[in-house]
Amino acid sequence: MSPDRAADTGPPARTGTKPNPSRRSEQSRHAILTAARELVSEVGFAKLTIEAIAARAGVGKQTIYRWWASKGEVVFEAFLALSDPGEGIVLPDTGDVETDLKSLMRETVAEFADPAFEGPIRALNSEIINDPKLAALYHEKMAAPVDEAKKERLRSAQRAGQIAHDIDLDLALELLYAPLYQRWLLRSGPLTPEYADSLVGLTLKALRP
Repeated sequence: MSPDRAADTGPPARTGTKPNPSRRSEQSRHAILTAARELVSEVGFAKLTIEAIAARAGVGKQTIYRWWASKGEVVFEAFLALSDPGEGIVLPDTGDVETDLKSLMRETVAEFADPAFEGPIRALNSEIINDPKLAALYHEKMAAPVDEAKKERLRSAQRAGQIAHDIDLDLALELLYAPLYQRWLLRSGPLTPEYADSLVGLTLKALRP
């Protein structure tokens, strides 16, 4: 029986050692997020239920609702736990923006092609389309910090004279990433390192001074 189920049915047996609630909560949280990632990959978002997540994680359903308001929020945090950008993310800056962008895009392509990310990412995107609250949460916690780090790398390239100073950096990121998202979303072609390099090359042609 999991610690949460024990907590739901009564006080823990006396063992001589005082339980650590924070450790118990962290273990339960990790189990829930792992269960959510596994299940959304196995059954898809539409068939995913809080009850199934609770059963897989070995916790009570009320434990999940204590931390999240919906299964969409659980899936979002499960995905965030895999690729949390954290605070103050900084991208590599070798002095060559083409080299750095190719490295970044190759990593992104590999991530999108990874089955461990595929299910959660697709489920999250499907839910974001229909849930403005979740879309705002995704932008705040995931997209905005990462995009700011990318724009700072582009600003460095502007200072070095490698891309034009009057470029709209938000639009520049859309030029770079939108084709990748479309190919991934529609499954219209392979996600390869060569494709990543091509996207960078074409985008930089538009951004050069």
